[in-house]
Amino acid sequence: MMPDERPPEPEPFADDLVVAFTEGDHEDGNALAGPLSEIFAVDVTTAVGRCAGCGTDGPIAQLHVYGPGPGLVARCPHCRQVVLRLVRGADAAWLDLRGAVSLRISVGE
Repeated sequence: MMPDERPPEPEPFADDLVVAFTEGDHEDGNALAGPLSEIFAVDVTTAVGRCAGCGTDGPIAQLHVYGPGPGLVARCPHCRQVVLRLVRGADAAWLDLRGAVSLRISVGE
């Protein structure tokens, strides 16, 4: 690598990445408001998502959020499946929504 080159950023959603969490040691989904506002032009915490694990619909604000490092992990409050993962790097953000079947975002009239 040349002296002025930056090393590549690691893949934030690598399958072998293990992040421990303690049940009950979480914030609600409103903790995602600031980080997601850097990516979306709307307040995503009011959006309604459907969990891929149990099919429950609910606002993003009701998810159980664990973090901050290596990123934020949001779990379904009903079945504890990971619904959303958000990792912020120096010049990019990675958003993994594979645990959500859908995300309904109000866009007004």
